[in-house]
Amino acid sequence: MSAEDRLELPVVGERQSLREQVAHALRAALITGEMRPGVVYSAPVLAAQFGVSATPVREAMLDLAKEGLVEAVRNKGFRVTELSDRDLDELTEIRQLIEVPTVARLADAGRAAEFARLRPVAEEIVSAAERGDLLAYVDADLRFHVELLALSGNAHLVEVVRDLRNRARLYGLSQLYARGTLTDSGREHLALLDALQAGDTATVEHIMSEHIQHVRGIWADRPE
Repeated sequence: MSAEDRLELPVVGERQSLREQVAHALRAALITGEMRPGVVYSAPVLAAQFGVSATPVREAMLDLAKEGLVEAVRNKGFRVTELSDRDLDELTEIRQLIEVPTVARLADAGRAAEFARLRPVAEEIVSAAERGDLLAYVDADLRFHVELLALSGNAHLVEVVRDLRNRARLYGLSQLYARGTLTDSGREHLALLDALQAGDTATVEHIMSEHIQHVRGIWADRPE
């Protein structure tokens, strides 16, 4: 992301403060790799790109620092932290342990109406993939998985997974789009909903496990 690029604030809810909107946009830029590891970004420069003052940007960056996504560099700004292959493997293992069995337990034809409410979000993921809008893809993907896990009724589990996903980097998304396969990855969400609605636990487990493993490759910029 060059200094000339302009970042846009997402429409993420009227009750969200400017600080929260900036943090949301920065987190998405970090996850997709628009902001790269090791690079130092200054709050005034980012503020100019957003078209806002530097204060909410500094506040948002401090929030991201608490999450371990960036680290403060004295008198310069904030450096994007790097994730090692071991970090990625450990994040993947935790997600497999939590998400696969949790989502599999949701498989129930009697909950078809709940799954139907998630279909527009899944379709939004596919649409973003088709037009190559990586930030929209990441945003819709996060909403889909968080809302799906929320059906488990375990709010603490949802927050743990949200934190794990926020720590991730999806540097391989641009590669998938260039190869024309990002849409295939997006459609995995629709296939998952079909299996959930059919009450097919085994297929749900398979799709979730494969999906998370695919994401591991995307994290490392080595998509399968």
